[in-house]
Amino acid sequence: MAPFIGMVISFLVFRSLGLAGWEYMNDTVISLRFAAAVMLLIAASAHWGRMRPDLIAMVPPWIPKAGMIVSLTGIFEITGAFLLLFPSTTTIAATLLALLLIAMFPANMHAARHKLKLAGRPVPPIGIRTVIQIVFIAAILIAGWLPSQG
Repeated sequence: MAPFIGMVISFLVFRSLGLAGWEYMNDTVISLRFAAAVMLLIAASAHWGRMRPDLIAMVPPWIPKAGMIVSLTGIFEITGAFLLLFPSTTTIAATLLALLLIAMFPANMHAARHKLKLAGRPVPPIGIRTVIQIVFIAAILIAGWLPSQG
């Protein structure tokens, strides 16, 4: 839930800064790109922190080398967050990030089905997790595919 909250709050902050006079952030698409990057960095931080064992447990057993997969997805999230911010790479970054989120969704299903925990708290039910994942994918695709206004 922290990545979702981080994305919403950072979007509001970036838009507010734009409306307050920071010309670069006075663009909804640019603000959304930065907010999506914040969300991705928050999500990636869990891949090496105290939540790492929980994320490894989320990887379905049919996927080999769960620890390596968690590390790679974290690296992809960090890389994608930065590439989303550069106009020359934003579209490809958004496309690949959306595919990454789709590829990672079985881990969310596995965690919900087996009532796993993240940082000691139960993972969100699959319905809520699905909605959040759709919001993340939509935000990333809008941020990456729509042209900035400036």
